[in-house]
Parts: sequence; structure tokens; C-alpha cells
Amino acid sequence: MTGGNGFAGSHLIEHLLAFEPALAAWSRPGGVQPEDEQRVHWRRVDVLDRADVAAAIAELRPAVIYHCAGAADVGGSWSNPAVPLRVNALGTHHVLDGVRLAGLACTVLVTGSALVYRPSLEALTEASAIGPTSPYGLSKLAQEMVAARATWCPTLLTRSFNHVGPRQSPAYATSNFARQIAEIEAGIREPVIRVGNLDSRRDISDVRDTVRAYRALVERGRPGVPYNVCCGRAYRVGDLLDVLLGLARVAVSVERDPRLMRPSDNPVLLGDPSRIAADTGWQPVIPIERTLSDLLEFWRRRAGA
Repeated sequence: MTGGNGFAGSHLIEHLLAFEPALAAWSRPGGVQPEDEQRVHWRRVDVLDRADVAAAIAELRPAVIYHCAGAADVGGSWSNPAVPLRVNALGTHHVLDGVRLAGLACTVLVTGSALVYRPSLEALTEASAIGPTSPYGLSKLAQEMVAARATWCPTLLTRSFNHVGPRQSPAYATSNFARQIAEIEAGIREPVIRVGNLDSRRDISDVRDTVRAYRALVERGRPGVPYNVCCGRAYRVGDLLDVLLGLARVAVSVERDPRLMRPSDNPVLLGDPSRIAADTGWQPVIPIERTLSDLLEFWRRRAGA
């Protein structure tokens, strides 16, 4: 697995270890190395280093690769668009080319994004129009195109919608809300939450459901066919904040912060999960209330609240 010390990657490791005796995981150079786990073989690999990637794959000779490494900061992609393009597109090319150079035909799951779609107020299917509106979305479209052309191995393609849960970066709205509440409770922040656009509606799944979908696709998905990974329900961001505020142990006020507004923010991002449900039987099972509660508890532990 690439990106093993990332948000989704760390949850995927926990999920896979319930079924596999051992696995190998890559972490990025300079990143925080996760605690040693006897059944996980860790290796620092830079996906932008073609030779390093090829050597690691040739040595490991994996049967399956979950490619979770990537640059995932949508808002940050506007200030430095070269980063997601290099990491997501070129990094994926290096992984797939490493498989080719090793003479392998292993299955590779490439975790993509729903932000490859053209904005729409309707539920998006895999046949919906493509048209990314951010540098990040463009990089994920390039990644998908690279993966679709890897004829030497079966590639499974996801178009993952928003997924949240413990360990998520505070660069994302719900995680940022939860962190602010936890720090307010701990007395290290004034009792004010600063927010951006609260009216956007997003199809959001628990990250633990999302990684279950990844394993289901490896087992039963069709190579070369993109799959929406989503719940099929769009939540208003402000309503998610209200749930978190209802869990807060202290009174908290809310203030709008123009600095938190994105240059481009689709009003609705809603997916249709019919294809993945039909092909794999997967469906999300964790209610959003539990997701938000677990997320807040994660930040409370970090803040010492």
C-alpha cells in the first residue's frame, strides 16, 4: 500500500489487518512514521522518485497494490497547482510503471476523486460529464487517465466523494470544526469557531466505510471501470457543524471568515452509488452522527480536553 501513514491509508491498514496475516505499507519521506505494527512492513518511498518506486516494487513483488498516496488538499491546490499534478499524476505513473518494469500483473487500486466531474445539482453517476474546476480535480483526472492506460495490469478506479473521520487533517471543514471545539473545551482557544461557506452540500461517508469499499472493489470490482464511492446523500455543511456544536461541552459562537472561502466551491456534490452496490454489494453503514462524534473525540484526545 502506498500512503500508509495518510488519513485513508491508516484506516485501510486497520481494515485489511482483520483479513490479512501481514501487509507492506509505504510512508512518505519526512512524514511521521506510524508506530511499529508486527504485521506491517514499513518502508519510506517517495512516489516522485521513479527509481525508488521501481526498486521497492521489484523487491516486494506484491499481489495487490492499494495506491492511496497523493496530494489531497483541494484548497491548497490553488496556491501551488504543480504539487497535486506531480504527486497525483506523475506519482501514479511511477507506481504503475514500476509494476510494468517488475514484470508483474498485480491488481492496482487507484483512489481517485469525485472532483473530476463537472459541477451539477443532480446526483452524479459514472457517466456524468467530466469537468474539474480546481487544480486538484484536474490532477485527479490526469491520474485516472494515466491509470486507465496501464494495459499491463488490472487497475481499479475510484471516484471517491468526501470521507471524514478520526485522523483527518484540519484542512477539511468538519475536522477543522471538531478541532476548534476540542481546543475551546480544553481552554486553549477562545470560544469562537471561524467558518467558511456553510451552505455547500456534500456527499459524505465515514472513512471506515470508504476503505471497506476499496477492499470490496479489489475483490469484486471490474478493472478499468470507474466507481463512485459515496453514500448517495448530500449533507449541508452547516448542519454538520450544528451536530458538532450539539456535542460540545461548552458554549461556542460561530463567525464567518472570508479567508476560509475557496476560489471555486460547488454548491452541491452528490453521488450515485448504484454501480458499486450492484457490482460488490458494498454500502455505507456508519451513521454520520457516529462519524462526527468519533471525530470530535479524536481531537479532544489531541487537545487534552
